[in-house]
Amino acid sequence: MPMGRYLLGRVAESVLVFFVILTVFFFLFRLAPGDPVSRLVDPGMTPEEAALLTAQLGLDQPAGKQYLIFIANFFRGHFGVSFHYGRPVAEIIARRLPNTILLFTSAVLISALAGIRLGKIAAWRKGGRLDTWMTIGALVCHTLFLPWVALLLIWLLSFQVGWFPITGMISPELWIVGDVTWLEKGLDILHHLALPLMTLFLIHFGSYLLIMRGSMLETLNEDYIFTARAKGLPERVIRERHAAPNAALPVVTGVALSLAFSINGGALTETVFSWPGIGRELVFAVSNNDYPLAMGCFLLISAVVLAANIVVDLLYALLDPRIRYG
Repeated sequence: MPMGRYLLGRVAESVLVFFVILTVFFFLFRLAPGDPVSRLVDPGMTPEEAALLTAQLGLDQPAGKQYLIFIANFFRGHFGVSFHYGRPVAEIIARRLPNTILLFTSAVLISALAGIRLGKIAAWRKGGRLDTWMTIGALVCHTLFLPWVALLLIWLLSFQVGWFPITGMISPELWIVGDVTWLEKGLDILHHLALPLMTLFLIHFGSYLLIMRGSMLETLNEDYIFTARAKGLPERVIRERHAAPNAALPVVTGVALSLAFSINGGALTETVFSWPGIGRELVFAVSNNDYPLAMGCFLLISAVVLAANIVVDLLYALLDPRIRYG
């Protein structure tokens, strides 16, 4: 089967799965306990005004009709209006998404690069002191509880030594000053980024190191590695050019899926650090029965995860010539 045909089949399959997810989420939100109207209705409203608000939100229609309206609007690129903010869902997501991408993409890539590099070294020196300490450190990091790590770093580096701000993404008093340069604003964002980035690095780094170490150990026992050694190739060349690319395949899967799932913003991280991203917005939307906003966030996550699976398949074929589809 040619790669192009395989890719078209995977895309068609992903589109079908996406619409199944869309349908399930739509009706699950309608079945969930709680009423969004009761959160929005002012106690001073008359019953007629409350009924008018319900009609404006489209919640007076049967669930089946609401679904058909939602699908029609979806194909027109309109994902609804947030009950709470009163603004289009697409606009809210567009404002929050870059913040999430900045934080979680940086964390995943830095963690993966460090984990792959150290995982190669640990596997190459299997059984040595360095391998033992790296493995122990990775296991400790892998089992850490994210909120505990976040609060510990806030207490130590914010409260105790005052190196970093406690929460937020910017210092409002800096940004409202007219003569502040973009460089100073960028450095302010990086200053706020440091603590959540450290937290995510500690949480993800260990898993990448362990995956790379295990995969590298398996690869080093392959026949082509023994053949490379028999040819007299330098050990560094064998490790970096022959073993590492194939050993990195499981890590590529982990990185791609981590990047995809990071779009949800890691609700715990964004909540603890008050980082204005998709994750915190999703928690707020679900807690307040803001159906359109919650649907928009979940559908974005679903689309990115499905796309990431296709990208992983393509990367496998590029990294390992032995892999063929069809």
